[in-house]
Amino acid sequence: MKSWFLNGVLPATISLLWLSSASWAGGTNDFECSNATLKGEYAYGVTAYTPPGLPNGPPEVVTGVKFFDGKGNLTQRGYTGDSVPAQFSPPAGQPGAQTGTYHVDPDCTGELVINLNVPQSPAGTGIITALFVISDGGRHIHEVTAEFIPPFSFDPEPMQTSVDDWKVAPEREN
Repeated sequence: MKSWFLNGVLPATISLLWLSSASWAGGTNDFECSNATLKGEYAYGVTAYTPPGLPNGPPEVVTGVKFFDGKGNLTQRGYTGDSVPAQFSPPAGQPGAQTGTYHVDPDCTGELVINLNVPQSPAGTGIITALFVISDGGRHIHEVTAEFIPPFSFDPEPMQTSVDDWKVAPEREN
C-alpha cells in the first residue's frame, strides 16, 4: 500500500516550495525611484568622523530636518550636538539657511549637494556632496559624504560621514 503523503502531497509540496523560493530569489522589483520619491519632511541624524588635526575633527554629531520638494531641490536646518551654544541653523528663507539640490536614479540611488551658506564665508565654500540609497519606498535614506569643503576653505577635507534620514509624516491609510 502506497502512502498518499509520500506519493502525492510531499512531492507536490516540495515542488511548490522550490518554485516559490526560485521565483522569490529571482523575483522582480517593479518599484523605480525618481526625484518625486523624495518629497516632504525628513528627520536626519549624522555621525561624522574627521581625522584628528583637521579643523572640524574628530567626531561630530548633527540632527535636523530636511525638506525635499520632489523636483530636485532641498532645504535643511540642523543642530550640531557638539556646539556651544547649541542652536539650529537658520530656517529656509533666512540668511545662512542651508539649501541644495538632489538627483534620484531609477535604481533608488542618487546624489545630493548641500550649500551650508555660512555668513561671511567665501563664495563657493561650505559644500557637502553626498551619495545615497533610498529604502522603504522613499521613507528612509542612507547617505555617505563623498566630499566636504568646509566653510572658509576651498579644499576638500577627508572625512567619513554616515547620515540616515527618516520620513516624518505618518503613513496614510487608503
